[in-house]
Amino acid sequence: MDTVYSIIAFVIIFCIVVVSHEFGHFIVAKINGIKVVEFSVGMGPKIFKIKKGETTYSLRLLPLGGACVFEDEDALYEEDEEHKKQLDENPLESETAATPGSFRNSPVWVRILTVVAGPVFNIILGYLLAMIIIVFCGSSTTKITEVVEGFPAYEAGLEAGDVITEINGENVHIFQEISLIAMLDGGKEWELEYERDGQRYNTTLTPVLNGNSYVIGIKGGDMVEGKGLDLFEYSWYEVQFWLKTTIKSLQKMVQGQVSKDDIAGPVGVVQVIGDTIEQTQEYGIGTVLLNLVNIALLLSVNLGVMNLLPVPALDGGRLVLLLVEAVIRKPVPQKLEMIITVAGFIFLMIVTVLVLFNDISRFFR
Repeated sequence: MDTVYSIIAFVIIFCIVVVSHEFGHFIVAKINGIKVVEFSVGMGPKIFKIKKGETTYSLRLLPLGGACVFEDEDALYEEDEEHKKQLDENPLESETAATPGSFRNSPVWVRILTVVAGPVFNIILGYLLAMIIIVFCGSSTTKITEVVEGFPAYEAGLEAGDVITEINGENVHIFQEISLIAMLDGGKEWELEYERDGQRYNTTLTPVLNGNSYVIGIKGGDMVEGKGLDLFEYSWYEVQFWLKTTIKSLQKMVQGQVSKDDIAGPVGVVQVIGDTIEQTQEYGIGTVLLNLVNIALLLSVNLGVMNLLPVPALDGGRLVLLLVEAVIRKPVPQKLEMIITVAGFIFLMIVTVLVLFNDISRFFR
């Protein structure tokens, strides 16, 4: 039964995150006169569809993504002499009257906004989810409440009441950021700035390994209630924390410092959700829901960042092609764009299969 609850929770979270992403593409396209042919959630065969106006809304079998398909988005055309003449006269705006609502014939800046809107809406959703968490749980500042004797912070002269403001040139606002830096850059020397009695001071220290994690020997921070302006400020700090976590994790992955066990696909996420429900259900349904909101926040920010990667078939890959078009003032040849997109899609499918295999193999270890 717990597995069923985990799958249901995953599907709900998945739908919220994907619908938010695709709605970003959808609403910006509609505002700018681009016809949306289909708005779909999931991949594979359609299990439900309904058409309203010019758009078909569909739900597909596999919870592995979604799509917002625009008019003429994938059409290949022959560049006859008349078409070439039109592009020469106005390379950034082809003849929109010929195909009303066409994505390809919209101004390049409109297409850029439409593509970027998906990831941006994921960040907006993340912010709204963060507000829910902050309202009910508050947030922790970087104020030190205790310094443990014998650890680097004590040796560096830090005291209870000090507020850590910067680590290695990076501003920190919530206590989780300190833990993140310790986890990802543990063992390296820190240039640390802190505030005491209204004055700023600098010191250096190096986290030490304590069990399985690097620490500097402090406890904190003071809790801030989710009220007034603090709600808006600390909600953004929460989103910023997950943005940093995602980007730094990607950097570690590129550098080969992340093992395959640190990467999770849909099956892995279901397992994480199941573990979360199991560990928090004794504290009541409210605690379970808040933890699921936190997972949704992580996934939404993660999806927003991942989609901006310059990989063909992702929003980031398409954005690169549009930026090239804006610079050279000439569309990238459609056949070349199609080849790049198909190659990117095949690459993503291979990665998806490998991640799924890695998820499933965990059950047999």
